[in-house]
Amino acid sequence: MVKNVHQDGFTLIELMVTVAILGILAALATGSFLSYQARAKQSEIKSNLGAIGELAISYKTEYDTYITDWTGIGWQPQGTTRYRYWYNGVAATGTPTSTEMGIDYSDPGSAATASTFISAAVGNIDRDNSTDQWLYDQNRSFTIQQNDVTTP
Repeated sequence: MVKNVHQDGFTLIELMVTVAILGILAALATGSFLSYQARAKQSEIKSNLGAIGELAISYKTEYDTYITDWTGIGWQPQGTTRYRYWYNGVAATGTPTSTEMGIDYSDPGSAATASTFISAAVGNIDRDNSTDQWLYDQNRSFTIQQNDVTTP
């Protein structure tokens, strides 16, 4: 008679291959998650610049000009913001001012005339050396001058 030898369990090679595959999948998932998280943080800028724009358009409807300051359009940040907001070259109070990791929160080009306006926002959403810089104008269009999510 032949004795049948049966061993339960996995070989070391099988375990190493499984761990390697799991490591690769985790690395891919982490990169996607961080990018998704950073894009979700950009919803703040879209919402706030949209609100600033609507207030400026309402001001223009009433007074026939866009030229004003923050008090005139009546916008203030709620809570802590990730971005510094600009309108007509003036920064909103209560938004980040100090440079962190060499980040410059200066105005990327907000301006207002009697017939046009551009509001702007600058922020660092992923804590690297680049900034997120957005502009919003009277045509209700966003211009991304620098996207912190896609900047390497």
